[in-house]
Amino acid sequence: MPDAVPPPDRPKPLLPLWAALLVSAAAGPILDLAYPSVGWWPLAFVGVGLSLIALVGRRAWSALLVGLVFGASFYLIHIVWITRYLGEIPWFALAGIETLFMGLGSILIALAYRWMPRVLPGRWSRLVLLPLLVAGVWTARELFMGSWPYTGFPWARIGMSQSESPLAHLSSWVGVSGLTFLMVAFTAAVIEWIRMRQPRDIRTVVPSVALALVLLLVPQFPTTPAGELRVGSVQGNGPSGYFDDRERNAVLNAQLEASAPLFGQDMDVLLWPEGGIDSDPLANDGTAAVLDALSERVDAPLIVNAATERGDDVFNTSMLWIAGEGAVQLHDKTHPVPMGEYVPDRWFFEALAPDLIGLIQREYTPGTNPPLFDLDGIGVGLAICFDVIYDDVIWEAARGGAEVYMFQTNNADFRDTDENLQQLAFARMRAIETGRSVVNLSTVGTSQVISPDGATIDALPEGEAGHMLTEVPLRTGLTPASVVGPWIQGLIGWGSLAVLVALGVIVRLRRRKTPAPSEPASSER
Repeated sequence: MPDAVPPPDRPKPLLPLWAALLVSAAAGPILDLAYPSVGWWPLAFVGVGLSLIALVGRRAWSALLVGLVFGASFYLIHIVWITRYLGEIPWFALAGIETLFMGLGSILIALAYRWMPRVLPGRWSRLVLLPLLVAGVWTARELFMGSWPYTGFPWARIGMSQSESPLAHLSSWVGVSGLTFLMVAFTAAVIEWIRMRQPRDIRTVVPSVALALVLLLVPQFPTTPAGELRVGSVQGNGPSGYFDDRERNAVLNAQLEASAPLFGQDMDVLLWPEGGIDSDPLANDGTAAVLDALSERVDAPLIVNAATERGDDVFNTSMLWIAGEGAVQLHDKTHPVPMGEYVPDRWFFEALAPDLIGLIQREYTPGTNPPLFDLDGIGVGLAICFDVIYDDVIWEAARGGAEVYMFQTNNADFRDTDENLQQLAFARMRAIETGRSVVNLSTVGTSQVISPDGATIDALPEGEAGHMLTEVPLRTGLTPASVVGPWIQGLIGWGSLAVLVALGVIVRLRRRKTPAPSEPASSER
């Protein structure tokens, strides 16, 4: 006798649990290969697809287990660069909390697979509505992980894996989160088409093909050329790591030495990286005098960065410096890195790892001033180090009138790891997303000037002192992602969760209305 067909709200899992765990364990490393340093971007679809296949038909607890395995197998590889100087404890802690969120979010994805066919049965519901809901819940999980706890960690969004792919241009319309949504929706639609097992019915492949055409054929949103800016940028390769041995002003002197070939050159601005100055020029007259002299030698304003103190607060500060005037504009880092630039709930974490937490002496305060400088009428958007991964910083600068971006970073604590190239890929995605050129400058590399279409204009190799003098294209006009990006995120994130809740309520109400099966009559009287 054939097996009974499971009820529609309890579809049979595609894989037994043991196989689902193996598939999930493989999906994580495969997904990691889509990101730099390997950068095989099509593997993002494979990794996502395998993780979804392992979740179809799963109940909550098995979905949690499958999601935890997928999250651990991905994050323990993807952010292993943390161990370069900080050791295993921060690596396990960050990977662990991201893994937990991946597991919890996997329960919601599994519920989408169970509830949608139950409430809206039918071929087109499975081929269209179900993939959209699965993609929405996946994206909602990314958005949550990118904002909580503290400032979140939006490092490994699926859309960010596409910086070198022909799909990256779509981010100028819908942002990185929108690109994630479309990629997952396409992957889920293909899975459902295969599950339908109706290859002769051409209509069933239409949703997958339509999503593929959107991903491949939508061009980058055009922005308007507005001239060029001649930018000098200097990668000093000084001892700027947290644990590097250094003498007083060693980083400053390395930056000055690497800047010397630019003396007498014609430029509009000279850019230094994050942490290119060892002391606070707002408080140290000697450092201020050095910057004044440098600005005079290059006959241009400087954009530099240092730790600054104002009152009781310490900030990671970028400064527009003009000889004889000093710092005429300031931008303080919007999202200091938890456990790196400050310790939230220090009393708690110090009790867990006192030696490690004790190394973090400085407590940076989040900045509230705009990530934008007015450089003689030209808007320069800013992002200090990991602020490049936060959408709000990038979009605020675009809406404020940025015609070019200058990202200052210090990768010295992650020399010879994938962190450097992953962050550079994020900078490339921001250029494409906003239709703006990006000068991405590191203390130790890799530094690049990136055009609005993501192409590399100029570059400095990692681990070498050097400079660039580049005619950087300027652009005006806002991409749709810069304008409606927050609304797209809200619609996808909150909208998909609202739909999932509504489906759950309907399923529960229908179950209450369904009469319980009658028990056999008792023979007792």
